Amino acid sequence: MPTTKSRRLKAEKSSGLNGTINVPGDKSISHRALMFASIAIGESAISGLLEAEDVINTAKAMAALGAQVERYSDGTWKVRGVGVGGFSQPRDIIDFGNSGTGVRLCAGLVATTPIKVGFTGDDSLRSRPMKRITDPLRLFGAKIDTLEGDLLPMRIVGSENTVPVEYTLPVASAQVKSAVLLAGLNAPGKTSVIEPVATRDHTEKMLKAFGAKLTITEDNTGNNQGRTITIEGQHELTACDVTVPGDPSSAAFAIVAALITTDSHIIIKDVLLNPTRIGLIDSLKEMGGDIVIENRRESGGEQLGDIIARSSQLCGITVPASRAPAMIDEYPVLAVAASFATGTTRMEGIGELRVKESDRLAFVADGLENNGVVVRSGPDWMEVDGADTVEGGGFVKTGLDHRIAMSFLVLGLASEKPVTIDDGNIIATSFPVFEELMIGLGCNIKSVDETE
Repeated sequence: MPTTKSRRLKAEKSSGLNGTINVPGDKSISHRALMFASIAIGESAISGLLEAEDVINTAKAMAALGAQVERYSDGTWKVRGVGVGGFSQPRDIIDFGNSGTGVRLCAGLVATTPIKVGFTGDDSLRSRPMKRITDPLRLFGAKIDTLEGDLLPMRIVGSENTVPVEYTLPVASAQVKSAVLLAGLNAPGKTSVIEPVATRDHTEKMLKAFGAKLTITEDNTGNNQGRTITIEGQHELTACDVTVPGDPSSAAFAIVAALITTDSHIIIKDVLLNPTRIGLIDSLKEMGGDIVIENRRESGGEQLGDIIARSSQLCGITVPASRAPAMIDEYPVLAVAASFATGTTRMEGIGELRVKESDRLAFVADGLENNGVVVRSGPDWMEVDGADTVEGGGFVKTGLDHRIAMSFLVLGLASEKPVTIDDGNIIATSFPVFEELMIGLGCNIKSVDETE
């Protein structure tokens, strides 16, 4: 696998952030749009697709499996699908780079298709556990081999005599839920996923838009609170045009930057406001963040709107475990906001962060300590003691994690001394125009020579 020379970035104290921006398309919806279009009958047009490395790898994977995937000069992507169960044998192993979403959802599609597919990824993805999907996918009859520890590379021999499955999620994971539902698309009868805690529901919304026969049952009685999602297998999907809204996980960095820097006022247009994705906004508002949402509307079954964020005096809160599924990717930047809040912010139920692109809890704790912030953490919790001023001046190891990289650049925008990260190249996996947009708002971010 080719290697790229690391590129250190430094963020220095900034103020007066101002402007109106659009963040790139939502990554979760971008992955799903490409995949669902690839197994639908007909041609789908996708506009606003996030053209970052993770999503491009998914596009390449769909092409390798037989779909026709083409980007047009106006930025629109058109995909002609092969039908449910219509994937063909790829010539080579499929490399998903850094994308856990890509590899796990694609594994679900392949598990009930009678082909043999190898999956791999970069160093970070190859260190992330796959057992959470291999266990339920084997129930469909798929044969799956991984490295010891359920790690990539992984080889899946799709089931020829697949059976429907009923699966209760042991952990709140939209990726696992989606993998099982996608496997169920080509299984006879009805496949059901029971989730005790609701997770992001983009898969359900988009499957319905593509014509899947899917039902959702809410159970709010007794001790069995949760949702049951049932999909009827071996029913064809129909091509559907998709407009991808702005990614709230990308908007998070600009929002927190505006809150913690002085004299700042920014507007982020057309951001996805799905209730399962705005836990960070809810938390920041509880902390006293001056955040207003205007122009709420609906597009393609999803809610979106414009987010206005202004400089704010934040205070510490306790973020309950029940909110974790709605903001699991935003805890690193929330920890940065907490560093500038009065009092202590406690984040509970976040053990999932230990198996993301990196052990995010460990990297966040180390990065904060290196910049003079008092932090405590356990297996599934973290506490951050805020202060009026944060010393900064630290060097942060990102662990090949794009969200760690961006979060600590945001920290540097409000700390007394600059904050340097070891490699900014990884940011391109999810937010290739991060530097351009943030600098355009007035953020002082620049490349540094390693000898500095």
